[in-house]
Amino acid sequence: MTTPPPPYGHQPPPPPGFGPPPPQYAPHPVPAGPDFMAVDRHCSIVVDAEGVTFEINDVTAEFPWPEIRSVHYRPSPSGKHLMMGVIHLDGRFYECVVEAKPRTRLGEWFTRLQAVLGYYRPMG
Repeated sequence: MTTPPPPYGHQPPPPPGFGPPPPQYAPHPVPAGPDFMAVDRHCSIVVDAEGVTFEINDVTAEFPWPEIRSVHYRPSPSGKHLMMGVIHLDGRFYECVVEAKPRTRLGEWFTRLQAVLGYYRPMG
């Protein structure tokens, strides 16, 4: 004859492969570090532990640190804008321009940006 099923509530353990991923494959939190953000009505620049992010008219471009060859920044010729460029490992160049209002904010941005980029990219 057949054996009776086990009593309700005493289920066998699930086969391997089910459940949460093992710890070595679980997502790792990004370590906290300094960050920089410059925003105007149309554009934004964010530099943080993950890399550099540009947003231009609701279009976002994210550049993780391992994919960045270098980051450059300077004031616009008028002295009213922060101009930042990212050079990708394959040589492509991406740029974002953010208006500084009031104009004195540009100096504050440069001070903060220099410190943040120095933290994540100490060799440039």
